[in-house]
Amino acid sequence: MSGTGTDVVTGTGRHPFDEDTRSQKRAGGGRTATVTDRWTVLTGHPNGGYLLALAVNALREEITRPDPLVVSGFFLRPADPGPAVLSTEAVRRGRRTTTGQVRLFQKGKEALRATATFGDLSANNEGTHSLAAPPELPPPDECLDPLAGFALSGLSLLDRIEYRTPRRPGWLDGRPSKTPTMEFWMRLAGGYDAGVAALPFLVDAGPPVALELGEAGSSTVELTVHVRARPAPGWLACRAATRNISGGFHEEDFDIWDSTGTLVAQSRQFAMLW
Repeated sequence: MSGTGTDVVTGTGRHPFDEDTRSQKRAGGGRTATVTDRWTVLTGHPNGGYLLALAVNALREEITRPDPLVVSGFFLRPADPGPAVLSTEAVRRGRRTTTGQVRLFQKGKEALRATATFGDLSANNEGTHSLAAPPELPPPDECLDPLAGFALSGLSLLDRIEYRTPRRPGWLDGRPSKTPTMEFWMRLAGGYDAGVAALPFLVDAGPPVALELGEAGSSTVELTVHVRARPAPGWLACRAATRNISGGFHEEDFDIWDSTGTLVAQSRQFAMLW
């Protein structure tokens, strides 16, 4: 849940997230990309949200609309750091939205398949109504870094994200709360402000909420993301929760509010317990 902040901005002046979610046109169709080792989780594989963001960015390059509005990705097999080929297709082009499909392959095998509908969030001038309230958290500078000084080999994701919590989570010390809800601040390391493209990643960048029930962790099977607004600069307030665990699977709901209290993303994922 924390990071050293190493390699925060590359020599090009971009954050590693921008560098690592780029793709290039491929001769003969489709796109190529490199899945890097800067976003790995405990399994040693790249984080699913990072892969989804990479795939959605590749699809956006083929679709002339700026913002993903809704994304659904199915994770078919674990990916690894290395080359990837992406197949993109616009399924329907409408007046306000365009829907497309993207498939990510490594070594000839499909690792991820996603669909996404794109639009323009700045073009929505209609009224906003929300019954969802952000977490009541102390300001980030009054919270603690729960993993300060913590290091775990192979978990490079922690070098790219910063977290702040009102108190140290009990599951870190083998005392899970048994209440499967987490509320915390999060941002890209180094204070880099997240844009819309980062939201499909960030909804999957927190610790699995099943940890609060004493579970060892979980892996994403399917992830759906609703993007509601472009984030304002600053820390992001997050709430994760699960209500049902059965048959070795659980759902996880994840909501993100920006520094102005605007809901910017919602997600639900179906995950497999380890």
